[in-house]
Amino acid sequence: MTEPTSSTDQPSFQKSSTVLGACPHDCPDTCALITTVEHGVAVRVQGNPAHRHTDGALCTKVSRYTERTYHPERLLQPLKRVGPKGSGRFEPVGWDAALDDIAARLTTIAARDPQAIQPYSYAGTMGLVQGEGMAARFFHRLGAAHLERTICASAGAEGLMNTLGGKVGMKVEHFAQAKLIVIWGSNSIASNLHFWRLAQQAKRDGARLVCIDPRRSETAEKCHEHIALRPGTDAALALALMHELVQHDWLDHDYIEQHTEGWALLRERALQWPPERAAAVCGVPVQQITDLARAYGTTQPAAIRLNYGMQRVRGGGNAVRAVACLPALVGAWRHPAGGLLLSASGHFPVQRAALHRPDLLAGRTPRTINMSTIGNDLLRPASPGFGPQIEALIVYNSNPVAVAPESGKVVQGFARDDLFTVVLEHFQTDTADYADYILPATTQLEHWDIHASYGHTDVLLNRPAIAPLGQARTNTDIFRALAARMGFDDPCFADDDLQLCRTAFGDAVSFETLLEHGHATLPLPDAPFAHGGFPTASGRCTFFSPRLAAQGQDGLPDHLPNFETAGSSPHYPLAMISPPARNFLNSTFVNVKSLRDMEGEPLLEMHADDAGARGIQSGHLVRVFNDRGEYRCKVKVSPRARPGVVNGLGVWWRKLGPSGTNVNELTSQKLTDMGHGPVFYDCLVEVASLSA
Repeated sequence: MTEPTSSTDQPSFQKSSTVLGACPHDCPDTCALITTVEHGVAVRVQGNPAHRHTDGALCTKVSRYTERTYHPERLLQPLKRVGPKGSGRFEPVGWDAALDDIAARLTTIAARDPQAIQPYSYAGTMGLVQGEGMAARFFHRLGAAHLERTICASAGAEGLMNTLGGKVGMKVEHFAQAKLIVIWGSNSIASNLHFWRLAQQAKRDGARLVCIDPRRSETAEKCHEHIALRPGTDAALALALMHELVQHDWLDHDYIEQHTEGWALLRERALQWPPERAAAVCGVPVQQITDLARAYGTTQPAAIRLNYGMQRVRGGGNAVRAVACLPALVGAWRHPAGGLLLSASGHFPVQRAALHRPDLLAGRTPRTINMSTIGNDLLRPASPGFGPQIEALIVYNSNPVAVAPESGKVVQGFARDDLFTVVLEHFQTDTADYADYILPATTQLEHWDIHASYGHTDVLLNRPAIAPLGQARTNTDIFRALAARMGFDDPCFADDDLQLCRTAFGDAVSFETLLEHGHATLPLPDAPFAHGGFPTASGRCTFFSPRLAAQGQDGLPDHLPNFETAGSSPHYPLAMISPPARNFLNSTFVNVKSLRDMEGEPLLEMHADDAGARGIQSGHLVRVFNDRGEYRCKVKVSPRARPGVVNGLGVWWRKLGPSGTNVNELTSQKLTDMGHGPVFYDCLVEVASLSA
């Protein structure tokens, strides 16, 4: 394949051609794509059969990517606000006028204090270039406030860091050879399709599948057993499993001795959690706990596929720590098909300093704002402890008005007349409605990018398949243009996207292989921790964390009850979790008609016992509420909900809900035990029918 000379080279528009790419979305599968282009128009997006992890298959969402790219409501020119914030009233404006005004406004604010300028972004694209490649350089050079990007996975990441030493785990392809697979806190059919295919292969070969999830998800229905524990009780279950492993001596003593530290202390903690105690906390039968412990302690190889839902509660980091200890106790890491996988992203040798250029800070140490508390922080006045009031907000790759917790306060903050807001977007989202300028961004089919993964260990390269539609520009081009207008003449701002793609991994990954095949596999052993070698300070799996102890925390994993535990409030007796709707990805794809038609409408799942006690029937319009706000939606009485827990499927755009709100009107801005993450699934509510 001929190597391009520049990222500005446009795709060649032959009568018909195919272009190799990568899925940009926040999903562990990071699929390799093939886009078919006819006369400059993308007519089909399919999975690349030559990529072993994709194997030619895509999820329903991404298989409709052309529908999203050519959506009639796609933003194709810059827009300037002409109505009140939140009204969604804009008029077209030229790129030069928009960028000149934005640069002038940012320059004026930066002259007072650049920390008053706040970037806000997350995983609208997982690409290393269109994500933070040029944006980080711009904000570092400006001296803007940092953003602590916590909204999805930070508690679990810290849990892994303090146990295994990083976001590392077993190789996903080996799940197919496991004899026991525990799917913990994951609806894999909806959110990890290619892993699910491996689990199905293992099932056909005789493996037992157990799903641990408060909701009876599509995945739980397909497993041999479903353990429907209460939200936020996962650590209690893990500790009870450890108790049984100790009591029955289902332990690999040699592995524990050679490759772990802190076992004596963890053993003592585990013995405090007999199955009866955990059963009372988790709300599950004792027999389910003892049966799972026996299966896990006596089956090799045994593998755990952990996901991020379980860490969105007060004790989320501790819960991940507790589960991450289990494979070392039984020596599961000795086997390629044993161990645990939450995230594989720590295996990737990303050259972040070269890509993001923190040296451009030139010794400055700007404050850090947590994206999960943006609702509170936008409403804070200047103070010695906080610093300057946030005066400008640059949003890209995110939709915080829809996805951030306690969205009533988020809306109040975004509605401030004195807040200057710029949003880079594909569509006029809930957040874009509050912008002063909306800048049209390219989609994955229109730009270069390079991707790591958190579900497998391949690097993927994305080539542009079509020219940018309308006046859309890449994120990188927008930040380059702002840098030029603000006088940032550092040579790094001249790097084009192809150079940024090369910089992302440097010499650690063959760029020639990426250009030829679209993907390259990291050279990792099949059983990476068979002989220890964890990326911890000691090289051992850390049961007792000196790092946590030095921070004043418990060095051992433990069960921390939710902030809002079931039964603690007479006014709000129901726990609520907000798992993703099957046909959306966070708030992405919500406006794609074919997918929204499949999803139907905003929905709350409710157990028959809870519905009956409130005179609620399927199809009723209900009011879901607590002290933070209320959300109106239709209810479905369903066995997917366990008694005492309702499932508010998300994340719908607020403007598409019956009352202009979504489920995050109810979630809180409290933070997890470690990693400063949000507690979306640590939430009490009440539900009342609005139907006659």
